[in-house]
Amino acid sequence: MGVPVKTSAASDEAIAELLRTWAPAQRWFAHKGVAVHVERVERTPLDEGGVAQLVALTVRAGDGDDAPRTVYSVPISVRPSPDPDLVAALVGELPDVDGAPAWIYDGPHDPTWTRALLTLVASEEGAGSRTVGVNGHSAEGGLPVPAGARTKVLTGEQSNTSIVVSADVGETPLIAKVFRVLSAGDNPDVVVQTALADAGCARVPRPAGWVDGRWTAPDGSAAAGHLAHVTEFLAGSQDAWRVATAAVGAGEDFTEQARELGRATAEVHAVLATELPTEPATPARLAAVADGLLERVAWACAAVPQLHEVAAAARERVDAVRHVQDAPPLQRVHGDYHLGQVLHSDARGWVLLDFEGEPLRPLAERSLPDLALRDVAGMLRSFDYAASTVADPGSWGPDCRTAFLDGYTAVVGADPRTGGQAVLLAALELDKALYEVVYEARNRPDWLRIPLDAVHRLLRPASPDPS
Repeated sequence: MGVPVKTSAASDEAIAELLRTWAPAQRWFAHKGVAVHVERVERTPLDEGGVAQLVALTVRAGDGDDAPRTVYSVPISVRPSPDPDLVAALVGELPDVDGAPAWIYDGPHDPTWTRALLTLVASEEGAGSRTVGVNGHSAEGGLPVPAGARTKVLTGEQSNTSIVVSADVGETPLIAKVFRVLSAGDNPDVVVQTALADAGCARVPRPAGWVDGRWTAPDGSAAAGHLAHVTEFLAGSQDAWRVATAAVGAGEDFTEQARELGRATAEVHAVLATELPTEPATPARLAAVADGLLERVAWACAAVPQLHEVAAAARERVDAVRHVQDAPPLQRVHGDYHLGQVLHSDARGWVLLDFEGEPLRPLAERSLPDLALRDVAGMLRSFDYAASTVADPGSWGPDCRTAFLDGYTAVVGADPRTGGQAVLLAALELDKALYEVVYEARNRPDWLRIPLDAVHRLLRPASPDPS
């Protein structure tokens, strides 16, 4: 795929200044509230005319050489005249970009940009310069990319940007997820979903393909990894968060749905344990897990002063992981599992999405085998959040937790509420709640009481056995 458009250093500087003020206001920008310094801009056109472009934007968030540096993927469309259909997506107007006046638009909102991305996937071709480039790949046996598709950006997503690609009658609609923070290495969302789909698992969307590429890392070295992932879009489905909160709001029982969700979760874990590498839960490996959990306790307590009073109890709870004798092997997992990561389809039941893992964890760490119970703990926390959307949920949350665990146990054959598994689950649920405390304190202080109350509840001594 030849792309003759030549970019210039002067144009890069102009676009960098434009993005310096625009990017921090976007939902996907992770370093809000601090001074942003653009240190590098690398651009590559995606189409023959150079309208669709991809920018690798390296920023230093904060003052000082030790401030964190991040490379963001910023899709833009560069047009020679204003487009009345893209007024809401305008980034800014520049007098000279590559030799001509230009109107810069937020790429995902421009159908031309998305079609250029899909063309790369369908043709399995690439484009780029010496330092930055892109390559498209079609999934083997995957879904075809529709021609001339209509596109729409989904609202609500924060860390990435997803674009729904409508299709004609008889074609499968797709969704293209553009990864916003660029990290060297394979993205788990691509690797894990592809492995599940290749194994015939119907609990994930079918893949169409992906785009990978290369760019310059913050330290100046060459980096390569995934840029976007294109999969089946389940039209007419509802995410489990909306289904669950509607039920609790209406005072409706949700236990049967929770039980089936437990079964679906266990089915996915079983396939992952078969298709991707596992690791024995040796004493050394469990000690490493415990050390990581202790680091989370220290991180959370340093970030949120309200946690200081429970720090000692939290350390004791998570340190118990190193003494578990009957832990199952570690395996690939979802890593950031909650109700918002699951869809309900009338035809397919529960379908799991977004296997990237926690956005705050390094990519290499998110790609390692982990305890499957981390996903179980994440969903238990999500039921707590759903129950907290009404003033008096009664026993809705505990009932859903019990049903979910019953469904999970029915498939895996081992109850995570017993023996060493109970120790692991308790530590992992506390770990997730601590993560939530920090997130809410930084982003949604009005929600802080939900995970903070959970931390206190999870650290209470177990009730004595009435028998």
